[in-house]
Amino acid sequence: MLFEEERKRKIADYVQAKGRASVQELAGHFQVSDSTVRRDLKDMEEQGLLQRTHGGAVAVLQDATSEPSFIEKEDRFQQQKIDIAQAALALIREGDTIMLDSGTTTYHLAKLLKSFQKLTVVTNSVMVAQELANERSIELLLTGGTLRPETLAMVGPFAENTISSVRVDKLFLATNGFDEQNGLTTPNILEAATKRRMIASAQQVVLLADHSKFGKVSFIQFGGMEDVTTLVTDGEADKTMVQTFEEAGVTVMLTRAGGAGE
Repeated sequence: MLFEEERKRKIADYVQAKGRASVQELAGHFQVSDSTVRRDLKDMEEQGLLQRTHGGAVAVLQDATSEPSFIEKEDRFQQQKIDIAQAALALIREGDTIMLDSGTTTYHLAKLLKSFQKLTVVTNSVMVAQELANERSIELLLTGGTLRPETLAMVGPFAENTISSVRVDKLFLATNGFDEQNGLTTPNILEAATKRRMIASAQQVVLLADHSKFGKVSFIQFGGMEDVTTLVTDGEADKTMVQTFEEAGVTVMLTRAGGAGE
């Protein structure tokens, strides 16, 4: 049984990921009464978390250039991100040189790297750097650059110059959204440019994206399916989009289907 505030947060995440949901659907998914869902939806609409409709709710449309903070994103779909990181770990070998993009799922992956005896990690993420700073078995290279407070990522010309000078075995890449027409997108121009340099520096590109990223479009495109070697996502990912990746020759790794926005 979920506490009220936790249930509301998960309902908001569920509606945001699906785009819309009926009262009956939410009641069944969260195992509460229809009246409880209606009361929750009323409260959440007043908080600006969603918009009520006749019989349910729809997601609030977000500005394509807006972006929640790292802390806000870390709390969303947390179990799915942990599962994706665990699956991605199997792609890393002793002695690899890898690059970790700045993101909440790549941060969870960084936490799992401490078991390696020899690893080189290049990152533009302050959170990843902090997590691995004391690991003597890991050679850590920071890109430098201008710090974005929203994502705690180092971006811009200094970061791009560093990234352009290295070659890595595998890049573990984050994205704010993906759809077939617009590709991989992010809200910030500098961050998009940094991600493009990362893709160009990697032999293999591993996209870590939970199901909420599918069908979302942000301001700037930085890549497409043709840039991705492997997609690691959770079992709730849109099946049609997963099939599109597979048809494009991308290896897809699916974790188990998780709960709604843990």
